[in-house]
Amino acid sequence: MKSANFVNPKAEPGGRKLFVGPRLRRLREQQGWNQSQLAARLALSLSYVSQIETNQRPVTAGVLLKLAEVFGGDVAQFSEEQDKRLLGELDAALHDRTLAHEPLPAAQLARIVEQAPELAEAYLALYQRHQRLQDEHAQLIDRFYGEQGADPAGARAWSAAPLPHEEVRDFFNRRNNHLDGLDRLAEALAQDLTLGPNQRAAPLREALLQRCGVTVEVQEGGDAADDEGAGLLRHYDARRRRLLLPAHLTDAQQAFQLATQYALLAAAEAIAAEVREAGFSDEATRALARQGLAHYFAGAVLLPYGPFLAAARGCRYDIELLQQRFQVGFETVCHRLSTLQRAGARGVPFYFVRVDQAGNISKRQSATAFHFARHGGACPLWNVHEAFAQPGRILSQVAEMPDGSRFFGIARTIERHGGGGYRAQRKHFAIGLGCELSHAHELVYADGLALRGAAQAVPSVPIGPGCRVCPRERCVQRAFPPAGKPLLADSDRESLVSYRFNSA
Repeated sequence: MKSANFVNPKAEPGGRKLFVGPRLRRLREQQGWNQSQLAARLALSLSYVSQIETNQRPVTAGVLLKLAEVFGGDVAQFSEEQDKRLLGELDAALHDRTLAHEPLPAAQLARIVEQAPELAEAYLALYQRHQRLQDEHAQLIDRFYGEQGADPAGARAWSAAPLPHEEVRDFFNRRNNHLDGLDRLAEALAQDLTLGPNQRAAPLREALLQRCGVTVEVQEGGDAADDEGAGLLRHYDARRRRLLLPAHLTDAQQAFQLATQYALLAAAEAIAAEVREAGFSDEATRALARQGLAHYFAGAVLLPYGPFLAAARGCRYDIELLQQRFQVGFETVCHRLSTLQRAGARGVPFYFVRVDQAGNISKRQSATAFHFARHGGACPLWNVHEAFAQPGRILSQVAEMPDGSRFFGIARTIERHGGGGYRAQRKHFAIGLGCELSHAHELVYADGLALRGAAQAVPSVPIGPGCRVCPRERCVQRAFPPAGKPLLADSDRESLVSYRFNSA
């Protein structure tokens, strides 16, 4: 909202004078009066009324009370706050990134609100309706085609351009979350530097110095000049060729940041080629993609493809054993497991998701056909939400999607912080990792489940991609009615199911 930028040019400092000319003229014309008739009703001179309507004179408190009496209502209808609200909402609507034209100058917007407020209100009503229809259209496309399914010709032609993080996420999903060229470069670097658990940071610091001319400084409390303070994880000063890291990072965490910076410098051409091939829409998206690709490279340096896949298969994808073997965090292991799709050496195809306590999905990648909703929250029956009620425990679940596909998944909470003591800021997430049920026997977490043969009777939880796109009719956890489905209202019946709808 940018209404604070718009100031009535006729108002004096302090806002003590009130000019109501255009509003008064509109009210007079709506009543079918001329200025003489209004002057008579107000017991004012014609010239005085004319000067008020042309904003040559402000209204006094006494005149304001007379206006409220003549036109009905109260003095609030003459308040400038109404215009400021309308001006702010109109400005925000016209800055919508999906609109094709340039936003109007501030002075022109002010004149529209001042002289044609009804037109501005009508435009805002249409804009809000457009937003709702656009949201419903996107949700219907998700329902019928899915995030990973075919997109019919022209089905999204008029829909909103994706946000940068959405466009980058879709790029990784199209590649099954595996980038073979970067993966092999990272694996070669790890082998060249003979990196190993708790022995990664020092060789990477030396490689940055020798190959990129970058010195690394580890500072207590982060970079004092940085607004993030203790939350700083990496700060590269390109002019001085200096990389600053906070002292609280572990060897693996330092190595991840060092490898990220190495990728942005030494593997810049490979990253640029990926960005060019993706054809991202704008520079903001390209910058976010470069960061995501550098993070992918760094994860592959810490967990080189060949050794990590062999270790994962050897322990049947036991995440805690992999944490101990490679001395990295739970999320790092889960994320890397979702990338093991090299031709001729594929691991189990996993989906990976990170969810906050409000149910927002902040990270998601998939090498499976698991249905993620683009809009709205995730299904409340999914075990990734239950994980917050049992922090630190690994929960397993067999889930069945509306189309009958079944997945085996685990979930567990994690905590991240930027160093410091008791008052340090902390972030809490739940991590979800899963695969199609046909692969579950390869995971240690599925031991004891009857997955094969005639005895196959694994109880499953019916979940969906999200309430706005889920077709399940009798779900007692449904938070919203499905998009595009007419609701069935029956005041004579009530049950735990909040919304009933016509599924036809």
